[in-house]
Amino acid sequence: MARRVLVKAPAAEIFAIVGDPHRHPELDGSGTVRDVDVKGPHRLALGDKFTVGMKQYGVPYKIVSTVTEARDGTVVEWQHPLGHKWRWELAESTQGGDTVTEVTETFDYSTAKVPLMITAFGYDKKNADGITATLQRLADRFA
Repeated sequence: MARRVLVKAPAAEIFAIVGDPHRHPELDGSGTVRDVDVKGPHRLALGDKFTVGMKQYGVPYKIVSTVTEARDGTVVEWQHPLGHKWRWELAESTQGGDTVTEVTETFDYSTAKVPLMITAFGYDKKNADGITATLQRLADRFA
């Protein structure tokens, strides 16, 4: 599932946030990403691993993800240990003389090791809601 938003900012400024796991708590609309225990590079590249502190239902935990695609300024994607992927795509353009970027965030569980678990527990809907909130936070940040 994917959601999109148009952000009034250059792709490079947005990528500086989404391509840096240390900055992910600034955007998180799901309320699960914590600003503690982030380990890894500040600029993600293919093959990088990074750890992010998370919290769901009051329970803290850590996730180690691996970058599966990275194109500087336009795409970053990482895979969760259970196989599903999170992807950000940025497409910069000009509208009325202003630089804008279409931002697409995707939660892809077609590669998940246990996809039935995602739908059975409602994580597909929960993640869709989180993506919508995250993209709104991003748009508001540059409004």
